Amino acid sequence: MIKPQSFQCEVGGRTLIIQTGKLATQATSSVTVTYGETVVLVTLCIAPAPREGTDFLPLTIEYEERLYAAGKIPGGFIRREGRPSQEATLASRLTDRPLRPLLPKTWRREIQIINTVLSADQENDPDLLAIIGSSTVLAMSEIPFDGPVGAVRIGYINDEMVLNPTLAQLEGSELDLTVVSTKDNIAMVEAGAKEVAEDTVLDAIKFAHMANQSIIKLQEEIRQAYGKPKEAAPVHEINAETLAAVRQFTDAKLKTALFQADKQTRQTHMDALQKEITDSLAEKYPKAEVLDAFDKEVRKLIRSSILEKGQRVSGRAVNELRTITCEAGILPRTHGTGLFNRGLTQVLCIATLGSLRQEQQLDGLGIEESKRFLHHYNMPPFATGEAKRIGNPGRREIGHGALAERALIPVMPKSEDFPYTIRLVSEVLSSNGSTSMASTCAATLALMDAGIPIKKPVAGISIGLVSGDNNKFVLLTDIEGIEDNYGDMDFKVAGTTEGITAIQLDTKLKGLPFSIFAETLENAKVTRLKILDVMQQTIAAPRPEVSRYAPRMYKMKIDVDKIGAVIGSGGKTIRAITEETKATIDIEDDGTVIIGSSDEASARRAIEIVEGLTKEIEVGTIYTGKVTRLLPFGAFVEILPGKEGMIHISELADHRVATIEDEVKVGDEVTAKVIRNEDGKIALSRKAVFETTPRPSTDERRDAPRRFDRPPRRDGPPRPQAPRRPNQ
Repeated sequence: MIKPQSFQCEVGGRTLIIQTGKLATQATSSVTVTYGETVVLVTLCIAPAPREGTDFLPLTIEYEERLYAAGKIPGGFIRREGRPSQEATLASRLTDRPLRPLLPKTWRREIQIINTVLSADQENDPDLLAIIGSSTVLAMSEIPFDGPVGAVRIGYINDEMVLNPTLAQLEGSELDLTVVSTKDNIAMVEAGAKEVAEDTVLDAIKFAHMANQSIIKLQEEIRQAYGKPKEAAPVHEINAETLAAVRQFTDAKLKTALFQADKQTRQTHMDALQKEITDSLAEKYPKAEVLDAFDKEVRKLIRSSILEKGQRVSGRAVNELRTITCEAGILPRTHGTGLFNRGLTQVLCIATLGSLRQEQQLDGLGIEESKRFLHHYNMPPFATGEAKRIGNPGRREIGHGALAERALIPVMPKSEDFPYTIRLVSEVLSSNGSTSMASTCAATLALMDAGIPIKKPVAGISIGLVSGDNNKFVLLTDIEGIEDNYGDMDFKVAGTTEGITAIQLDTKLKGLPFSIFAETLENAKVTRLKILDVMQQTIAAPRPEVSRYAPRMYKMKIDVDKIGAVIGSGGKTIRAITEETKATIDIEDDGTVIIGSSDEASARRAIEIVEGLTKEIEVGTIYTGKVTRLLPFGAFVEILPGKEGMIHISELADHRVATIEDEVKVGDEVTAKVIRNEDGKIALSRKAVFETTPRPSTDERRDAPRRFDRPPRRDGPPRPQAPRRPNQ
């Protein structure tokens, strides 16, 4: 057991502390990373032996949010953390993506890294600490590792770069850029931006790379003090005889089978060639070894053709975009739809509008408590022509959905201007390269078709890379699936005509030199503008109105003191309004009331009721309402929802009324004038209404229809009078 020891350095004006030897001492290696008052425990464990049948690097990185870290108790019935939140899944991916390429592909013993957030100050995001801690435990372990890496976040606030801005500062930042780098190269980039120029992004990446060096140096100190001797990386060599046997087939037939413009034709030819090779060599060589040799030859041919001849398997030029087609409004009952096709990649996006009460409530460690804009991504197996199990969205689906969402956030209208919850769902119907960027394009079409007033359309594209010896490289515009598989980079860039809104860089190399970035971003910009041009030919601007099937939202303002009157005791009044009108009613603390309904008449009725509840009752105003109850001395009338006034028996008519029931009954609709309003007690007069209404002449009264709501006058001699009481 090692003695607890801490190492520290300054990053962004705060102290970064990495401690080892105190917590989780049975793990292969463990550290706690502290920044401000945010603390993450990072542990690494290695299986003692390779997992049987594994033909890939078995690395698993988990990110465990514990709500006690922010002093919260989990919501829900069981009051316990359940499945990882979207933020936790994204943090796991953010850690995995830069570290995986730095480990040997031939390693077969399972590696598990668990990042547990122990304390969150809601100023410093724990995700950066998870990357730094994961790099540190790998550096300390016996696993061969081409790290360590540093990770920082860059903001762009008031035209200045800010290193590791707080979560509150990021709210006003033009850029939210995460950069992970080794000592020499950039390992990963991820960003959200508010239409930031390419040059600004390049400056931020360079600034981040320099800032990472102190973090890398700190980890090197820890490795020197506590690092275990590294094991040799396992070597996997294909038998030379097997490779020679496979080449007898591939030298003659592979190029013809592989270089086909149509993916499905190519796949048919490749499947046939692979079957021919495996069947012919089955008796002499192991099938797995034959397939490895075949894959090696495919990789070699694809990469050499691009590097030496600029020739892609589809026949396109290296900077050529596939054919783009777009449609909008293709489904009859949805609120908005967009269909985007780029070659064989096809995405259908559907927009749905709802009230603000339907926004997603967040139960996490960040400062956000809810979100009103959501984008979800689905990719069923038929998108690649396969028959596979369908389950819950995986990390890939969550990550792709979040990337498109991030790209669109800068152009979304604020809730003050467009009081809706907005959900987009991108259905990948056919996949052959960069479905996340196709989802961004389809989502833009759906938003405009739904009549959502976005600031500008957003499009995205993926740029690939094939690198060779002597720093030679070729960038590939709009990569297909096979180029993604055998290439070195997937650099996704989304934005408007004015600038970048999102970036995500993944590479299979041990980092990329900075020189590649400028050309990649310029290539992505040129291509993005071409895509936007095609999209705007389909739908140039958001539709002037939302779909007739979408709810209409109406905003009104009431006095803050009247909020209680609208809600009622225990929510009784607002529930009654909702039940009567079938409209949604959302009330904010500042007195803003948002009423929504797909039926305009229902919305208007709800508005009328709310106005009535919050309107001051003024003396002299005439109201029409229903009689709610009768007492011997008067009738109570509901003149506004939840507000009653009383008509005294003497004010019921312009003649003498013997009993209340002679004149009105419960449920009758009557018109009355307010004659007094004292301490909330409202006195009404029906007689005063009659007095302000011109009375009919004698002839008009004689010709008027007879009333049947009281007994007719008696005929005959005058009614006898009671004798007067003598004066006392």
